[in-house]
Amino acid sequence: MRRIYESGAIRRDEGPFSPSEKDTERRIEAMRSINSSKLSRLLLPNGLSRRAISIDVSTPRDEYPLDVAIPFRVTMRNSMPFPITIPTRSPLLWTWDIDGMTDAAHVPLHDPPDETDSLVFDRGERKQFTKRWQQLFRVSDSEWEPAEPGEYTIGAELNVENAVEKGLRGETTVRLDPETDA
Repeated sequence: MRRIYESGAIRRDEGPFSPSEKDTERRIEAMRSINSSKLSRLLLPNGLSRRAISIDVSTPRDEYPLDVAIPFRVTMRNSMPFPITIPTRSPLLWTWDIDGMTDAAHVPLHDPPDETDSLVFDRGERKQFTKRWQQLFRVSDSEWEPAEPGEYTIGAELNVENAVEKGLRGETTVRLDPETDA
């Protein structure tokens, strides 16, 4: 390498194709990009955006003994080959519930601000969240009540108006049985 530089084979500032000093005043234009979530909100109808998202709730088993925490996974998937943005009612983007009781509580736990937000999915993106239900229902700020044997529906939905009608809810059913082995 040293011989090339010493031989003068590379000449600076001579001719249009020889290397020259770097021009630091020019801005690199190849790095520009578009805001895909903004473009999604502007170009895609809300109905198409909502149909592109699927929500699935799953548990490892269908039956559990009493007093055993039930793990469940919420999977949200964008089936389209382009980004999707779903506007939500608040910064709380999604919720989970047991038989319609948000966070398995009889009392409200969240008081989100009255500002909107949005959930952004990249093209073909899958988001997964893992939660556990301890088989307890919150009846006051400091009191919990155990779940009785029977069937319970674990659900999850995006924080939008009429999520069920818009297809932005998923659910699964588990059975609590005292005779089931852990």
